[in-house]
Amino acid sequence: MAGGNGAAARLLLYFAGLLIVPLLVAGDDPYRFFTWTVTYGDIYPLGVKQQGILINNQFPGPQIEAVTNDNLIINVFNKLNEPFLLSWSGLQQRRNSFEDGVAGTTCPIPPGANFTYIMQAKDQIGTYYYFPSLAFHKAAGGFGGIRVLSRPQIPVPFPPPAADYTDLRYVLDSGKALGFPDGLLINGRGPNGYTFTVQPGKTYRFRITNVGLATSLNIRFQGHTMKLVEVEGSHTMQTTYSSLDVHLGQSYSVLLTADQPAFDYAIVVSTRFTTRILSTTAVLHYANSAGKAPGPLPGGPTIQIDWSLNQARSIRWNLTASGPRPNPQGSYHYGLVPVTRTIRLANSAPTINGKQRYAVNSVSYVSPDTPLKVADYYKIGGVFSVGTIADNPSYGGAYLQTSVMGASYRDYVEIVFENSEDVVQSWHIDGYAFWVVGMDGGKWSAASRQGYNLRDGVSRYTVQVYPRSWTAIYMPLDNVGMWNVRSESWARQYLGQQFYLRVWTPSTSLRDEFPIPKNALLCGRAAGRRTRPL
Repeated sequence: MAGGNGAAARLLLYFAGLLIVPLLVAGDDPYRFFTWTVTYGDIYPLGVKQQGILINNQFPGPQIEAVTNDNLIINVFNKLNEPFLLSWSGLQQRRNSFEDGVAGTTCPIPPGANFTYIMQAKDQIGTYYYFPSLAFHKAAGGFGGIRVLSRPQIPVPFPPPAADYTDLRYVLDSGKALGFPDGLLINGRGPNGYTFTVQPGKTYRFRITNVGLATSLNIRFQGHTMKLVEVEGSHTMQTTYSSLDVHLGQSYSVLLTADQPAFDYAIVVSTRFTTRILSTTAVLHYANSAGKAPGPLPGGPTIQIDWSLNQARSIRWNLTASGPRPNPQGSYHYGLVPVTRTIRLANSAPTINGKQRYAVNSVSYVSPDTPLKVADYYKIGGVFSVGTIADNPSYGGAYLQTSVMGASYRDYVEIVFENSEDVVQSWHIDGYAFWVVGMDGGKWSAASRQGYNLRDGVSRYTVQVYPRSWTAIYMPLDNVGMWNVRSESWARQYLGQQFYLRVWTPSTSLRDEFPIPKNALLCGRAAGRRTRPL
């Protein structure tokens, strides 16, 4: 690993073009088939050779191109000498948490075996990503981008761009305690090691996703502005920014127009809220460039929290744009639905049994020997208990527990993330998108609701909580299953800052939840059982 016990923060940009994968039609919605082979291979963070994880000999892995409601059939062959498991960040796995690909729902693929993921991008558009969900793998590769485009008959609120670029940021871990990153890489290369070529006068779409381990990042384009058009599947008001903060696990789409004199301009990326600021560059190359653009590189924000908070508040839902369905996004009036339950979640960093842990409402999650969803399906006792994490923080001593919160299907919940620490938090909820209704400094109280945005807050699946601050969301529990609620900081997640939300209904109708997949891998206490007749 480069640079001792630190890590390499990796920014990957690669040309995605407008290629649409050929599809086979079966039934109402198209099917897209992928075959992936997972192997070890050489990667070169900061120019230092090391062993990484490749998918079809690619690092990052192949990009998935799909359209709303497409069925995705991904056959994964594990050629590693250890188990492997993929998760699909942002894909909601409607009625099918068995396919979510996190340790609490899915058994890993054994060495030398294969498994076929069967998923649907149901009623979704946007920019997503996949990643290896076993903690010892994410630092070494095995990740890539997912683009879900609107169906042809559903208009998008901007003209088609000349090209579409995907931008993934990735932070490498030393395999020990996370240290400060040694540097930033762009597509596995150092400063100015990657070039985007643009034609004068054309507009390009950049999809930006932070799939790092620990660090918020800021991106800006020398001499150019960005027009924000999409956040995690939601069309936004088209606000123009000179730079954009991207927190852990978050995705954005921006439009950039090549309307400046023909030079080579810098794309600058730097860390946010860190004691030492790291930065790196790629090149935005005009096809008729006269050489390097004159002038200094654009500076960016460093530790300014208010700047980032104000930018986050400025991101608003486009109420008139169509989403994945023909009706406008604003036709669902999220602010008028009565809240049936309030859940307050407070993160903390306790020491338990002499070791650093992280916790939610004083509970530090420990993984059981059997995936929770599998144990729930087979009614295997002793794996977990519903109600092992409270709705409100107690601020008492922290302890270890396989924490599962029960919830009722069709409830409409308010969740308040409370951060009393001095570091930015980033929270993700599998299986759902939610509306961000408020965020502010200080402690949350019932009076904080007076400042909620109940009209055009953006719908997304990952949200930041600033130091000594809170963030509130509204979320309809319309997806039955066992869903992971987690910190996007990999160290915090691995050491306990996560739990599972069991959204339950007594109904056994396929309208509410699919049965266990016929090809499901069974492990732990479920080993040797049968799924269901083929």
